[in-house]
Parts: sequence; structure tokens; C-alpha cells
Amino acid sequence: MKIIELSEAKASLADYTHGVSEEPLVIAVDGKPVAALVSVAEVDMETLSLSLNPQFMSMIERSRKRQQREGGISSKELRRRLNMK
Repeated sequence: MKIIELSEAKASLADYTHGVSEEPLVIAVDGKPVAALVSVAEVDMETLSLSLNPQFMSMIERSRKRQQREGGISSKELRRRLNMK
């Protein structure tokens, strides 16, 4: 991971995107991270959009907690309930 202070960032955004496929570039202000450039070359737009949506991520987290708390059913049981082979 590469870190650069915002006050020292003088290159164009296009220049900073080179190399993010190998390692993320973190932009910091006073040593604290405020943004990051990361490669999304292997990610489709739908997945990217959903992963950045706070409401969707909250729903996923609630589902995970419920699964831990209450358990769930196996894929075999789901197929049986849906009359699938």
C-alpha cells in the first residue's frame, strides 16, 4: 500500500491511477487516511455499486447477525422445501 499526503499530491489523477492494480494508493491529510484509489478491474458495476451502498451493507450486516443468532437452513434443506433436486 502506498500513502501520499494530499498536500504533496501534485500529479494528475490519471497519473495516480497507474499502479493501483498492484497496490492501493491511500491519500492522507495530516497522516490520517481520507481516500483511497484501488483497482476495480475485476469488479462489475452492480457489485461495486452495491458494496458502496450503506443501506445495502446495513441489510447484509443485519442478515449476518440474524444468521449467527438464529441459525439457518442448509442448501439441501432449501432445495427440499422448494421441491428441487
